[in-house]
Amino acid sequence: MKQGRPAVTTRDELELVALQLFAERGFDNTTVDDVAEAAGIGRRTFFRYFASKNDVVWGDWDVALAYFRGRLAALPAEVDLMDGLREAVKAFNLLPEGAEAQHRVRMAMVLHTPALQAHSTLRYAGWRAVVAEHVSARLGLSAEDFRCQLLAHQVLACCVAAYEQWLGDPTADLQDLLDEALSTLSTPVRL
Repeated sequence: MKQGRPAVTTRDELELVALQLFAERGFDNTTVDDVAEAAGIGRRTFFRYFASKNDVVWGDWDVALAYFRGRLAALPAEVDLMDGLREAVKAFNLLPEGAEAQHRVRMAMVLHTPALQAHSTLRYAGWRAVVAEHVSARLGLSAEDFRCQLLAHQVLACCVAAYEQWLGDPTADLQDLLDEALSTLSTPVRL
């Protein structure tokens, strides 16, 4: 029997092992087999948790989007569209105590790893769709309406700019940066 690290038993544990390896070796230099070996699991077990190595970086994205959609849906009708979006986006990006270092690694990979860019584009599209759906419901427009799509792109651009600033300044507060960036969008949608 092989002695050493006990086998990973949860998705979160596997994600942590993978992110540590990506940070140490680089995303491109770390294989699924490397992650599986470090986690004490087989390759097939890895794929029970994640469809690809790219998916590890994004975590449980479907759960995160469902949370975001729920936050937006729970906003009272009297809350201003932009105020509600800003608060929901900040809540979506709120980090649990002690998670900042790991999230910096994750977001540096998301934003700066060329091999992840195509995958990130798909994830961003899903996130923008949640925003566009919310805006469309609030304004009585189709989610495909140019104004809904434009606002969804603008909100994402604010988030990316805030994250870039946050990654470049270890003393910066992500929530403050998101608030500042999103506050620049003052009622951009007109009926």
